[in-house]
Amino acid sequence: MNQPIPAEWYLTLGLFMFLIGGVGVAIRRNPVVVFMCVELMLNAVNLTVLTFAHFNYSQTENVTSSAMNGQVLVIFVMAVAAAEVAVGLGIIMAIFRLRQDVDIDDMSALRG
Repeated sequence: MNQPIPAEWYLTLGLFMFLIGGVGVAIRRNPVVVFMCVELMLNAVNLTVLTFAHFNYSQTENVTSSAMNGQVLVIFVMAVAAAEVAVGLGIIMAIFRLRQDVDIDDMSALRG
C-alpha cells in the first residue's frame, strides 16, 4: 500500500519541466516570462539532481557524502538562480524606465 515513487517518475517530471521551460524561452518575447522559463528549467535540473542524490543515497553505505553532495549542489544552483533573477530583473526595470517598452528584440540594440 505504501509504495515509494520510482526514480523514473521524478526524472520524467524533470524532463517535462525542462522542455516546457525551453519552449517558453524559445517562443516568448516578454523578458519576464523568459526569466520565469529559465527558472523552471533550473528547477527541473534541481529536481533531477535531488533525485539522483536521493536514490544514490539509498543504495550506498556512505551516508553523508552522497546525500550531502546533491543537496549542496542544489543550494548552489538556487543561489545562482536567485542572483540571475535579481540582476536580470534590474536590467529589465532599467530598460523599461528608459524606453517605456520591454521587448527582447529591442534589447538586442543595447549591444553597442
